[in-house]
Amino acid sequence: MIEHSLSLCYHNKLILAPMVRVGTLPMRLLALDYGADIVYCEELIDLKMLQCKRVVNEVLSTVDFVAPDDRVVFRTCKREQSRVVFQMGGMGAALLSDPDKIEKILSTLVKGTRRPVTCKIRILPSLEDTLSLVKRIERTGIAAVAVHGRKREERPQHPVSCEAIRAIAETLSIPVIANGGSHDHIQEYLDIEDFRQATAASSVMVARAAMWNPSIFLKEGLRPLEEVMQKYIRYAVQYENHYTNTKYCLCQMLREQLESPQGRLLHAAQSSQEICEAFGLGAFYEEMTQELNARRAEFLARTPEAAGEPAEDTSGIIKMAVKFDRRAYSPQITPKMCLLEWCRREKLAQPVYDTVQRPLDRLFCSVVTVAEQKYQSTLWDKSKKLAEQAAAIVCLRSRGLPEGRLGEESPSLHKRKREAPDQDPGGPRAQESAVPGKLCKKPFVALGSGEESPLEGW
Repeated sequence: MIEHSLSLCYHNKLILAPMVRVGTLPMRLLALDYGADIVYCEELIDLKMLQCKRVVNEVLSTVDFVAPDDRVVFRTCKREQSRVVFQMGGMGAALLSDPDKIEKILSTLVKGTRRPVTCKIRILPSLEDTLSLVKRIERTGIAAVAVHGRKREERPQHPVSCEAIRAIAETLSIPVIANGGSHDHIQEYLDIEDFRQATAASSVMVARAAMWNPSIFLKEGLRPLEEVMQKYIRYAVQYENHYTNTKYCLCQMLREQLESPQGRLLHAAQSSQEICEAFGLGAFYEEMTQELNARRAEFLARTPEAAGEPAEDTSGIIKMAVKFDRRAYSPQITPKMCLLEWCRREKLAQPVYDTVQRPLDRLFCSVVTVAEQKYQSTLWDKSKKLAEQAAAIVCLRSRGLPEGRLGEESPSLHKRKREAPDQDPGGPRAQESAVPGKLCKKPFVALGSGEESPLEGW
């Protein structure tokens, strides 16, 4: 596991460990609030990160790393600028059996970047082999090594080997970061220092204990879980964290309380708004949503095309930056069905879709022709069906027609659906039930056009 660090010192630090799905922006900010010195991002596969472009999101005041299909792969903010570590993964503990490859990767990274490089390992079956490996790792010139004191096949229920971490710390001259002490050793702030002394490490990296309650980093002691969760939710709404990730992190905090009334409300929540309502933050959600919409409107007023306003280019195609999100639409009702129904009512020819695939990233874009006018979304999609749905949305919106979103259902469309069951349902998710309440996914606003490497000047 390779980390691409900023210019950080690894002595006497409290570190939030890299945790997949948990290490997103709201959790990192919460850990910093409570006293963490360094926070690791969630694992990023190196190829995926290299394909991203860095864009400034003025609406959220963040810097986003955006994939070719317009997904936000990683999001950070200025407050983290000197305290977050980019974690490049994808190899896992299996790489421990190939020390030559480890040495080659680390040496290449150290020589090829101006940033400090660190790595995180598990211990090998024998202490002798472990010490031999870490010596080779040290010779590559990395800034620090984090050691999870368990073997590759061991799980959290197995005891962590403080002795192995201590032996490594006493062998190396670079900082050693101890990891793996949650639950057995670390249950409150004072335990962190005890674990550091037991391992003779320079710093301590906390994973599960921080996931359960990020205030583990607070010198004054743990804060009530309800308070911590409410603070986490506020960050999640403020930075438009996806509700599924927010829900996952909150479930990890609740743990044995998942069967409580509040836990059941959380389990049933299907949107950020419903999560907020489950924790008494409904008014905050409405207030923050209005504020974000106002910021978005202010920005989009300066860039009408990004706002999804129809804009005819020289080719005569009306374009908008839109995507099709199945969750925002009524059950088995899609924009393509709505457009087909409208064309039949108006006695027009059926819509004609012309879809192309981009060879570079294999994404799709579709142009739909209706009444001799062409419509297209400027955002590329991962499938032909999604691209066609987006093109249909552009046509419907530009004409001011219903597109099948929740609350827009048409009785005639239901009837037509029964008469024409062979119509495209809009992809594999079409059979899913509708999400209760309003769920309107806001389009991502990408700002800036710099082509620099995603890790430069973030």
